[in-house]
Amino acid sequence: MFMFLSAFSDCFKGVSLFQSITFRTGVAIMTSAVIVFLFGQIFINFLKSFQGTGQPIRIDGPQTHMKKTGTPTMGGLMILGGIAVSALLWCDLFNIYCLIVFGVTLAFSAIGFYDDYLKVRQQNHKGLSVTRRLGCEFLIASLAAYILRPTASSELAFPFGIYRLDLGYFFIPFSAFVIVGAANAVNFTDGLDGLAIVPVLIVAASFAFVSYIAGNAIFFRYLEIHYVPGAGELTVLLGALVGSGLAFLWFNVAPASIFMGDTGSLALGSLLGVVAVSLKHEILFAIIGAIFVIEALSVIIQVFCFKIIGRRVFLMAPLHHHFEKKGWTENQVVIRFWILSSLFAVLGLLMLNIR
Repeated sequence: MFMFLSAFSDCFKGVSLFQSITFRTGVAIMTSAVIVFLFGQIFINFLKSFQGTGQPIRIDGPQTHMKKTGTPTMGGLMILGGIAVSALLWCDLFNIYCLIVFGVTLAFSAIGFYDDYLKVRQQNHKGLSVTRRLGCEFLIASLAAYILRPTASSELAFPFGIYRLDLGYFFIPFSAFVIVGAANAVNFTDGLDGLAIVPVLIVAASFAFVSYIAGNAIFFRYLEIHYVPGAGELTVLLGALVGSGLAFLWFNVAPASIFMGDTGSLALGSLLGVVAVSLKHEILFAIIGAIFVIEALSVIIQVFCFKIIGRRVFLMAPLHHHFEKKGWTENQVVIRFWILSSLFAVLGLLMLNIR
């Protein structure tokens, strides 16, 4: 909204500051953080009264999780509320990338909200059937990819070197797979207090840097990365996510006062997936967000091996539960995964310099 003030830059000194992506990113971070801090506890109290016993806890999981009974879920609404208000104030509301990213995020959040609602109402951790959920997700993701195709290149960019692979019409199913995969990978990771939100913040901060470069005609030539005109505006949106996520972490650290739920994990995962597709850095996303990839692969491997050979590879999937079963405390798992996520982000960003 404040972007419109830049039109009066010739009349009022300082108004041109609203054209600066770096300035708007900074205030977007602060705005979303303040909103979640101010209304977070009020929202948690409302959810407690609305949900009663809260999110059901898996009885086959670590027994230490049973003490979390009664913790409200759907905390993703807190994060999205902060992002939405901050984005409306500081983003270019006519930027095609921001519109698509935010639209997909809201759509995936709606799916997650319905899933969380079923879990709370039925007091069952299964919720919406996998077939229906994936069907809705692929439909939304494919539509987003179809809209993006005229504005984004159909080439697949490699983070190392200047290699490009033209996907042609395969761009749409590939992009849909990336978006849906990202959403569900974050969903798998969201199993311990604070475990998912910090890697989300690390990936978001990393891609805020990448989007700023990809949308800057000077920097992209220096690093020889894929140039995406207008993509710099995603930096502001990702900044809003960082601020909102940091404030949410205040309430989500162990012992968590609220869970992100599928409402948040599907929304944030899809947001990161669409950003990666928009910037043509899907491979870089897999490197920086390797924690999410590893968690998703652990579930796929576990299910595949159990159905084919009748044996489990891990004590429990996703992978963070395996380490809990091995004797790691919840804090050990969470902090060690945070450390690994940080290292993967550094590795991914370093690859941008390999030419």
